[in-house]
Amino acid sequence: MTNTETYLNHPTFGLLFRVCLVGHDRELFTTLYAQRLFFIVANTPNGLAFEPISRGDARLMVENRLRNLRRMGQDEEFEKLQVIHQQAF
Repeated sequence: MTNTETYLNHPTFGLLFRVCLVGHDRELFTTLYAQRLFFIVANTPNGLAFEPISRGDARLMVENRLRNLRRMGQDEEFEKLQVIHQQAF
């Protein structure tokens, strides 16, 4: 099994942990230690763009991703994300 954890350093909030993919070139990240602040991180031609989002919006995004993974039969990724969902929410 490979380690697929991804981290980014936010200029203000420090280390961020990748929760999941939420769209083309867009990923959901949360602050590593408190998991209270959530960001959509987009890969743009000018570099990374951080968009803060509410905890409720982040939860909905993760739940949608879980449904999609289950529908596509990606059981291993589903299980990993479900653990993160339980820890963060």
